[in-house]
Amino acid sequence: MANDIAKMIDHTLLKANTTKAQIVQLCEEAKQYGFASVCVNPTWVATAAELLKGTEVKVCTVIGFPLGANTPETKAFETKDAIEKGATEVDMVINIGALKDGNDELVERDILAVVEAAQGKALVKVIIETCLLTEEEKVRACRLAVRAGADYVKTSTGFSTGGATVEDVALMRQTVGRDIGVKASGGVRDLQGAEAMIEAGATRIGTSSGVAIVQGKTATTDY
Repeated sequence: MANDIAKMIDHTLLKANTTKAQIVQLCEEAKQYGFASVCVNPTWVATAAELLKGTEVKVCTVIGFPLGANTPETKAFETKDAIEKGATEVDMVINIGALKDGNDELVERDILAVVEAAQGKALVKVIIETCLLTEEEKVRACRLAVRAGADYVKTSTGFSTGGATVEDVALMRQTVGRDIGVKASGGVRDLQGAEAMIEAGATRIGTSSGVAIVQGKTATTDY
């Protein structure tokens, strides 16, 4: 089971003080354990792409991260720039304030800007930051992501007040149906936790604890 889960893990390192040596280690671990991708900040995309050239490990990056408060135009530019540098998956944060204001038109336009910028070149995962939303807002965010053509919905940045929960993953899966991916991120630190997320409907796990998970250990990391 651990080997199967490895293929569903986005091996993540998004801290502000990340060094090149840590990115090298992240990529080596991703190759060693067969993780789906490494998820890094945009500044490290070119480095990760070079380190992972010729492997099956994808390069994932984050857009409008971690607040989601950039404009659609900025997120689109960020997406194009990341793809040019080697990213094949982008995880974008929605405009959370707009969602809470009921401004669904802006939220959808924001997601669509990234989807169009990535069209045919990169998967788009939409981070809705579940810990800041009501149940109704979570459902609405997921529906808007589907309508805008996103490939995945994702629970969390890992940098707000909470991470993924089994209940949120199940709600997201119920809302988007079977054709859209669901990524659980934030707080998944061991194999049991990863298995619970997958049972609830997750098809990707975003975590910096990937090595611990596949080794059957519990990590103390905060993402």
